[in-house]
Amino acid sequence: MVSGIDISFMQRALNLAELARGMTSPNPIVGAVIVKDGEVIGEGYHERAGADHAEVAAIKAARAAGRDTAGATIYVTLEPCCHTGRTGPCTVALKEAGMARVVIASLDPSTKVNGKGLEFLRGEGMDVEVLDGLVAARARAQNEAFRKHSVTGLPFVIFKSAMSLDGKIATFTGDSRWISGEESRELVHALRGEVDAIAVGGGTALADDPMLTCRLPGEHRQPLRVVFDSQARLSLESQLVRTAGRFLTIVFAAAGADKGRVAALEAAGVEVAFTAAAGERVDIGAALTQLGSRPEPVISLLLEGGPALAASFMEAGAIDKVMTFIAPKLIGGREARTPVGGEGFRMVGEAVPLYRLSHESVGDDVLLTAYTSEEEW
Repeated sequence: MVSGIDISFMQRALNLAELARGMTSPNPIVGAVIVKDGEVIGEGYHERAGADHAEVAAIKAARAAGRDTAGATIYVTLEPCCHTGRTGPCTVALKEAGMARVVIASLDPSTKVNGKGLEFLRGEGMDVEVLDGLVAARARAQNEAFRKHSVTGLPFVIFKSAMSLDGKIATFTGDSRWISGEESRELVHALRGEVDAIAVGGGTALADDPMLTCRLPGEHRQPLRVVFDSQARLSLESQLVRTAGRFLTIVFAAAGADKGRVAALEAAGVEVAFTAAAGERVDIGAALTQLGSRPEPVISLLLEGGPALAASFMEAGAIDKVMTFIAPKLIGGREARTPVGGEGFRMVGEAVPLYRLSHESVGDDVLLTAYTSEEEW
């Protein structure tokens, strides 16, 4: 039976997992805590892809401290793996360590695991318990991108925007610096350091000349930079092209894009990919399939702009999560842009509903976070 003490130790494991946020893709973030006679004797987390999984890291920590893991309980935030990849199966490591009890916060939905880890552990005589409630929900949320990609092969798409209180992302002249406050911009850079890829439309790339990198102090994994640019119009003088040798950059173009422009981008170090498009537009679904199936798969994608691309993703049903920073400002203007462009829906009843809404203050701004599905991955 799960107790309050179990919940406390699992919360500690969840906190450990967060230490590797943005560092483990395409693997999940996982934390583990080993307890014996009410005392923590070892703990660890999965630091990066290819490194020890959390369970093994915790076992090694216990042994390094001279502690015996036989008969202990291990709290792990994700179902232990039961297959060999870059590392061996954690289920076998738990058996060899003599664990008596395994408490798990969330199941692993990937085809290689998906309950097989539980089956192995129980078959070896270990007492296995799977949590539910708020702690389990937190564990699933920690790895929502991993979970979606495991089930669908597609990236988890986060649509981020910053707008004024009256819903404008720029003035009628196109000026948008800065609508959100410094704290919000810092949070966005932290988010850039966590996701696998950042996407913008060709119009935004031309108008804003962004870098699309994480510019926080310290070491950060830089995301793949993705431009949806059907006609391959991205300027060779843009920051994206000039820095393509340092930061991986891909342009999705339509099959009819000018071959000279495509060749020039490729010569500058930009990867150009094509999709079977309806008309001259890039097929969003096909592009996401390509991203999710790369040798280093993109499991999380941050959609940063502009309004036309956001509309295309919305119409394709490709957005999973919405993060909107609302600044206490009024901009006005009939021609001032809004976060989502396109034709829009004819009737309010046709609008995309959002669920699981939450809010928080970020400096003077308010961040609203919601999902396009009632269900978690």
